[in-house]
Amino acid sequence: MVGVMGGIGTEAGQRAAQQPDWPEPQELRAVTGRLAKAPPLVRAEACDRLRGRLAAVARGEALLLQGGDCAETFAGVTPQAVHGKLELLRGMAGVLGRGAALPVVRVGRMAGQFAKPRSSAVEHRDGSALPSYRGDAVNSLEFTAAGRRPDPQRMERMYEASATTLDLLRTYAHGAPEGQAGADIPGAVDGPPEFFVSHEALLLDYEHALTRTDDTTGARYGTSGHLLWVGERTRAPEGAHLDFLAGIRNPVAVKLGPTTETDEVLRYIERLDPDREAGRLTFVVRAGADRIRDVLPALVEKALAEGAAVGWVTDPMHGNTFTAPSGHKTRGFDVILDEIRGFVEVHRALGTHPGGIHLELTGEDVTECVGGADPVHTDDLPQRYTTACDPRLNRRQALDLASRVAELYRGA
Repeated sequence: MVGVMGGIGTEAGQRAAQQPDWPEPQELRAVTGRLAKAPPLVRAEACDRLRGRLAAVARGEALLLQGGDCAETFAGVTPQAVHGKLELLRGMAGVLGRGAALPVVRVGRMAGQFAKPRSSAVEHRDGSALPSYRGDAVNSLEFTAAGRRPDPQRMERMYEASATTLDLLRTYAHGAPEGQAGADIPGAVDGPPEFFVSHEALLLDYEHALTRTDDTTGARYGTSGHLLWVGERTRAPEGAHLDFLAGIRNPVAVKLGPTTETDEVLRYIERLDPDREAGRLTFVVRAGADRIRDVLPALVEKALAEGAAVGWVTDPMHGNTFTAPSGHKTRGFDVILDEIRGFVEVHRALGTHPGGIHLELTGEDVTECVGGADPVHTDDLPQRYTTACDPRLNRRQALDLASRVAELYRGA
């Protein structure tokens, strides 16, 4: 893989949403120029392998388990943290696979989830107003003018942190090739399954700089991660983020919120999967527990009517956030489970496949989401609330959730 994709930031002269206001254009060009010459973080072969695994999800022959931090931090890239998330996802996959009697495709929100969209460009605190924290790839969580200044050199630190994470994952996978943690056993429920990485393709300067052309096939790949997605705030069908996804061969995903229209689903399919190829496109629905049963059926039916072999996944986290009396953002375990239950119910009623779950979680013993078998209460939230952005399930809650979801699939 030798070629480098030209152009950064936007395509076709479009204004890209949720991009930092980089203060030094010359410095930005220097950074992206160096990234364009850096080795790819992932290989084209592994991206193609994941497309094959996600094709099985779309056909109803496998489940997708995708999870990790809401926002990775540079300080959080430690052997202990990476190993903890990998082992947690392994454990959850085992539980889910046995419950559903299907192989589980494991994809981490890792090695690239260092940038976050924000609902407001400005954060107000104690009478002061500063630019919002947009993830360690852009600025600092520290609430100071210097810390919140967007710094393009942080994208190089993002690259380095992602490379370190991938190296650690390979080490803990006992030296297996990229995207293959142990023996490749197609169709196996147990055993050492593959592991892939994903993130939201938010910073287009970074993503374009890491796009390469395969010297054998001529296909273009986003080499920052195996699976790349666009979120609720950047999913404009004719926007620059969709243009980027349309131009790469990786498997891609689109997050669909509760306001998504069926015509938008059609436009995503036409832009991203015009050949109707299973494994290319996944829809991740984040409707909220109170909306999922109303919103999802029409979206699934539209995709069916268009002959699209897409994968359907639920994100039960983002639509269920609330603020506790202490001021901490949190999510309730039972509500998260209810959205997953509604997701499964809708698919079973339509005769389609509930393809998997997309979660924000950590292997650490945090107190960020409430509830679970060993419950965290709202009064407990300040004890170990360490997320850089949104609340995550802790290890015990995540394993409890996997067990409950396995029961849903077993009984379906």
